[in-house]
Amino acid sequence: MINNFSAPSQAQIKKWTRLTDAKFRREDGFFLAEGVKVVEELLSSNWQTQTILLLPEKRKYWEKIITKAPADVPRYELNRTQWQKISQDKEPEGIMALVVMPREPSLADYFTCASGNILILCEISNPGNLGALLRSALWFGFNNIILSTGSVEYTHPKAVRTSMGSLFYLNIIADIPLKKVLPEIKKSYYLVGSNVRRGLAPHLLQKKAALLLGSESHGLPDDLLAIVDEQWSIPGSGKVDSLSLPQAAAIMMYECARK
Repeated sequence: MINNFSAPSQAQIKKWTRLTDAKFRREDGFFLAEGVKVVEELLSSNWQTQTILLLPEKRKYWEKIITKAPADVPRYELNRTQWQKISQDKEPEGIMALVVMPREPSLADYFTCASGNILILCEISNPGNLGALLRSALWFGFNNIILSTGSVEYTHPKAVRTSMGSLFYLNIIADIPLKKVLPEIKKSYYLVGSNVRRGLAPHLLQKKAALLLGSESHGLPDDLLAIVDEQWSIPGSGKVDSLSLPQAAAIMMYECARK
């Protein structure tokens, strides 16, 4: 049984609590990853774990998982009051990690390392939607993610939680001005844009795909739709206004991934 845990100071609790704010995540270079599955995927990935936080009363959930952590990663036990200041879960699973923020590559380096299809996301503001998109992207082999300027950060606690750890296996670059970059992407990829109202039904592609999606509320702006090679719209009964963004994205990614 592992018991080499430390008690955190008030200064540490304060520092961890402020990581719910994007400004402080960027300043400190860390973000929070909460939940058994999320931390388990983190520890199986190449991302660096800085600290592990534990809730003693939930030991049965996390005891086996922390054996996968490097021996030099500090472990802290928090009481329930301390935990509630940091946790995003109403009923926590009792394990959380501080993750070292990766250094994002330049666009040139990003495309050098990219292989397979690309998911391009324009001004996605809902962190839950972003997390769900990252999870589906990994499932369908869209290992490369481009987030536009104006999108929520993928290190947002809710996005990390909803991704269920998928983000730790994705090649992500953020804060990208899409109008400038899309013409370059078209040189190597077939660029498909989603359109709620009109377009072709999703179908099998014979080329590497770059799938461009807009926010659930506003979709894609006309100036970006004018750049794409093809617009897709998912046919339906018309009895509801539209599919959710994660649902629509999954259908389109499935079609792009089919061989």
